[in-house]
Amino acid sequence: MNNNKYRIPAFLILIVAVFFSVSALAAEPGETSKSLNDIFGSVNKFLADIFFFDIIQMVPASESDEKAAGMPFIVAWLVVGATFLTIRMGFINLRMFRHAYNIIRGKYQVPGAMGEVTSFQALTTALSATVGLGNIAGVAIAVGVGGPGAVFWMMVAGLLGMTSKFTEATLAQMFREVRPDGHVMGGAMEYLSRGLKDKGWSKTGKALAILFCFLTIGASLGGGNAFQVSQSLSAVQQQIPELVEYSWVYGVVMGFLVGIVIIGGIRRIAHTAQAIVPSMVFIYLIACLWIILGQANEVPGALGLIVTEAFTLDAGFGGLLGILIVGFKRAAFSSEAGIGSAAIAHATARVKYPVRQGIVALMEPFIDTVVICTMTALVIILTGVYTDAQYAPLIDANKGAALTSAAFGTAISWFPIILSISVVLFAYSTMISWSYYGERCWSGLFGARSAFVYRIAFLCFVVLGSIIKPTNVGNFSDMLILGMAFPNLLGGVLLSGKVKAALDDYWDRYRSGEIKRHNHP
Repeated sequence: MNNNKYRIPAFLILIVAVFFSVSALAAEPGETSKSLNDIFGSVNKFLADIFFFDIIQMVPASESDEKAAGMPFIVAWLVVGATFLTIRMGFINLRMFRHAYNIIRGKYQVPGAMGEVTSFQALTTALSATVGLGNIAGVAIAVGVGGPGAVFWMMVAGLLGMTSKFTEATLAQMFREVRPDGHVMGGAMEYLSRGLKDKGWSKTGKALAILFCFLTIGASLGGGNAFQVSQSLSAVQQQIPELVEYSWVYGVVMGFLVGIVIIGGIRRIAHTAQAIVPSMVFIYLIACLWIILGQANEVPGALGLIVTEAFTLDAGFGGLLGILIVGFKRAAFSSEAGIGSAAIAHATARVKYPVRQGIVALMEPFIDTVVICTMTALVIILTGVYTDAQYAPLIDANKGAALTSAAFGTAISWFPIILSISVVLFAYSTMISWSYYGERCWSGLFGARSAFVYRIAFLCFVVLGSIIKPTNVGNFSDMLILGMAFPNLLGGVLLSGKVKAALDDYWDRYRSGEIKRHNHP
């Protein structure tokens, strides 16, 4: 996929990104907002026509009421694909849970295995991309738009997504390329092109791989970058009001901090993520538990509300369908299960059996969606901010992080400060991991020598994310990230037979005692 003829277009992309960033800083705030938002609005409409056309239309769709829309093709694709893989793999998401935990603890490390990072580092690198603003801002948006019932469908999507993540990571290990210098090239673009070639579908595999790379590059600039800046800015502005008028300052600072890390490659990203992820998760969960335990007597009622409203027919079947759609969309954006992004990180892990890394990967949606997203949702529901009229503008503007900040503020006044710190850490770690995902795909399309072009373009989008409206950034991010599921899940389903065979072989060896614990010295 490395082709020199793409280098000129690569530089053109850089020029466009730099032009937008410079013009954004130089123009008047109103002029900047209007021109950039007009551009992103047009792009979003184009993407919506491709991936978000409704295959089921219950009532006329409304831009102001997400629940009124029908079932978008890409959401249905995620539901059907994840369900198929879960059944095909014999509900591995449930029966391999304990084994996954033991692998993460290092019980099955094998000396001399090929790869760049350990299984745990690959997991934390992937988690640093998935555990982010989707858990804070995305959940708040889901509850604000779809009500508490959307949380139930987020959890269902997370459980089904565990098998999607297993399939992706296993295929990434099977079809990765370990180069002479020790660097690893792997991910959906590799198993789509090489895996489908083995089945005699070379042209189809190559076309899907190229499509995946373009979508991943766009998603890294949107959901993995501009969305993180936009949502974290909305939370920080609650503590630093001066940033409302000088939002670009936040973008420049974040760009500088991200730039320091992304020039280091996957090893530095893995080490940074391994240090940041546990800390930011710990800080955030302690803050959530503080509120949840403080209102422990109301938790059963909140959980009951999540379940009952997940099946409500107050607004008819179309309303129920709308709640399901909101839940699955936000879960996919949060955990990225079925998207294929995390496979790039898992391809670099040092493991003897590809299936083993897949089993590690299935823990991601559980940690991300079932645990962290549910705790965020409980905070939103227990504090009641999603029904408070004074916070309606935040929901309408898709300022999910600010809504979550308001929820913390209603419980204890100084909690938003803690949340702002957590938000910045979530955003920062997500951005450095997504920069790696995007760069791998960029190198596959345009050549490794042009990687610096992508890095500069990525940093330009950091600045853009601090200026463009959160709604436009959110829609742009949703469409590209969810769009990645089309080529990725198609490849996963077509190659699922190979994954199932490897899983059965691995499990037979495990049960026979051939695979033992403490293989390493």
